[in-house]
Amino acid sequence: MRCPFCAAQDTRVLDSRLINDGDQVRRRRECNVCKERFTTFETAELTMPTVIKRNGIREPFEEKKLRSGMLKALEKRPVESAAIEAALNRIKKDLMDRSEREISTQELGEKIMQELNALDHVAYVRFASVYRSFQDVSEFTDMIEDLQKK
Repeated sequence: MRCPFCAAQDTRVLDSRLINDGDQVRRRRECNVCKERFTTFETAELTMPTVIKRNGIREPFEEKKLRSGMLKALEKRPVESAAIEAALNRIKKDLMDRSEREISTQELGEKIMQELNALDHVAYVRFASVYRSFQDVSEFTDMIEDLQKK
């Protein structure tokens, strides 16, 4: 690992700890040349499935899009950031555990709605209204009635 301060390649690990339920390693390092200390994070590089859009176009999975969609639905809602991160991690883990290397946007959207439903009903309705392209108020009321029955 190259030192971010002096660019020397001679660094050593002082401490290693598991974080994020063992999904990531945090390493405290020291440069042997300039003696500065810094932290690195190590995660496994795993292949995410390709996303098949409604028009048939295939795109690589982008965590940034997943995160922004969920955050937009959860905007101004009383949900802790740790709970949001946990939901995002569950979705990503589920995608990595799949045997298929492709997923449709419909299937991905259903997974997101499932997580949002557990986090916050208002965020769930917000996301579903965009995802399912609600055309009128009756579709909102149908969804809210379904939520109230559960």
